[in-house]
Amino acid sequence: SIVATSAALTLSGVPFMGPIGGARVGYINGEYVLNPHVDEMQESKLDLIVAGTSDAVLMVESEAKELGEDLMLGAVMFGHRGFQPVIDAIIKLAEVAAKDPRDFTAPDYSALEAEMLKIVEGELRDAYKITDKQKRYAAVDAVKAKVKAAFAPAEGEEAKYTSEQIGTVFKELQAKVVRWNILDTGSRIDGRDLKTVRKIVSEVGVLPRTHGSALFTRGETQALVVATLGTGEDEQYVDSLTGMYKEKFLLHYNFPPYSVGETGRMGSPGRREIGHGKLAWRAIRPMLPTSDQFPYTLRVVSEITESNGSSSMATVCGTSLALMDAGVPLAKPVAGIAMGLIKEGERFAVLSDILGDEDHLGDMDFKVAGTANGITSLQMDIKIEGITEEIMKIALDQAKDGRQHILGEMGHALSGARAELGEFAPRIEVMHIPTDKIRDVIGSGGKVIREIVEKTGAKINIEDDGTVKIASSNAKEIEAAKKWIHTIVAEPEVGEIYEGTVVKTADFGAFVNFFGPRDGL
Repeated sequence: SIVATSAALTLSGVPFMGPIGGARVGYINGEYVLNPHVDEMQESKLDLIVAGTSDAVLMVESEAKELGEDLMLGAVMFGHRGFQPVIDAIIKLAEVAAKDPRDFTAPDYSALEAEMLKIVEGELRDAYKITDKQKRYAAVDAVKAKVKAAFAPAEGEEAKYTSEQIGTVFKELQAKVVRWNILDTGSRIDGRDLKTVRKIVSEVGVLPRTHGSALFTRGETQALVVATLGTGEDEQYVDSLTGMYKEKFLLHYNFPPYSVGETGRMGSPGRREIGHGKLAWRAIRPMLPTSDQFPYTLRVVSEITESNGSSSMATVCGTSLALMDAGVPLAKPVAGIAMGLIKEGERFAVLSDILGDEDHLGDMDFKVAGTANGITSLQMDIKIEGITEEIMKIALDQAKDGRQHILGEMGHALSGARAELGEFAPRIEVMHIPTDKIRDVIGSGGKVIREIVEKTGAKINIEDDGTVKIASSNAKEIEAAKKWIHTIVAEPEVGEIYEGTVVKTADFGAFVNFFGPRDGL
């Protein structure tokens, strides 16, 4: 779709800075693979999508199994080189099929900007030195009100500029003031230098009735994360392009309006919430135990209670802590950090742990998540015409330092999974039965298994390979269900003594039920 859209826009004649190309990159047996087949991806340690122009990278989205910064950068540049033939092909197509370019001239607001600067530059610079988000917004609103008053026409006169023009230029001026401060002084909106991460507070077990919970706070961004353990019955059926499958790890990210001091409708998740949840899901998934190691379905819900930048990365950190608090044996803790960029000509500054304003007014949102040993997820989108390999390397190296710092802060709350599951979490035990005995355990129309569930209180899930998962928060219920199933599938042995129920008597003896559906004389 990336390539097709690029080609269509290039041919259309509308203003477009392309063409662009895109590629998927895998990492199999120590080598990069361009556009790997679906089957090959099963063995790949990397699933990376990169898009860009002939000169620079525009977008990256990836999931990885603890790959180092150099390997990830190499994958991005490998993909960038790989899609150059696509760009060349689009250019050749445009030479014979493109429509004439449409005339478009961007409006010139330089005169309005110069007038506005004279009136409020100093006040706007001062407003963006206020560290508290709400107070800063109030100060900026006051400056904006002064601008509107200054350009309001006198009674009976026609306005020189429309309110839309004033609003557009004021927004551009906001961005320039923030960018000038950072590039000229190296000081950011909240007074930090380029590499400092905001203050972090991590807590676990904050909700005692849940299976696992965590409260992760970084500056004015906070996520309350809850982890719940379930059984195979709770797995989600996913109808994907490659077929139907069951997903055992669910992560839901909620961003209510009150997290940014607003009111609004709270309903089904939007595109942004789904995307942020998927990013956090990609970051955590490589560190999850296998089904054989930990036969639980995992559901995580992240509620953003306040937000000032990088709430998706707060979700990654909070999810890692909540899962470990629930006793889920993650291979390693995972943390995430959002990087930003301010670029003017050849000058640029890479920012660690960006604020919301630095995201909106800057040139890049570059999210990096991973463990102490490597990257598990990476996402980048930019607002300029592309970034170079040099900038990306600096961003990755700076993100590594930030990630290590965050992991250290998280470790003060919990450095690894708890040895025991939470008090209220279900216990699951696994047993294996011969596949030819599955029908005996299920019974006609599910009669037998329903009876076991009703009388023992345990949940039972039977898979096609004979794996039986028995779940309950009560160990006695699990043991009763195991014993019942064992009596159904076991073969009687000569010389052994068994307990049974007399189900029928006859002149020649009694029929005793002692192995599930089987009676003996």
